[in-house]
Amino acid sequence: MEIVMEIKETEYERYQKAKKRVQEIKGFYSHLASYILVMIVLIFINLRYSPQYLWFVWTLLGWGIGLLVHAIMVFNIFTFIGKDWEEKKIKEFMDEEKSRDKYYE
Repeated sequence: MEIVMEIKETEYERYQKAKKRVQEIKGFYSHLASYILVMIVLIFINLRYSPQYLWFVWTLLGWGIGLLVHAIMVFNIFTFIGKDWEEKKIKEFMDEEKSRDKYYE
């Protein structure tokens, strides 16, 4: 009976992780959509009322850097930064601790 409960908990945990991942991806695409819409409006305003100075570029770059960082975190582009890396490191340290404890027993 306990084994069945453990399997169900594991499936539930996997479901929760997958659901969280989908929410993160959805959040990124919402961020991307708002970025595109706001940039279109700002570019229009800038070119319409003060075309001699292209100030929209600063907003484009600043927010674009934030969007890039968001993409890196959501899509695990650099695996050493992501959550998977953290979980692997935690498991690695826990395994090292177990083996150290067994060595001294």
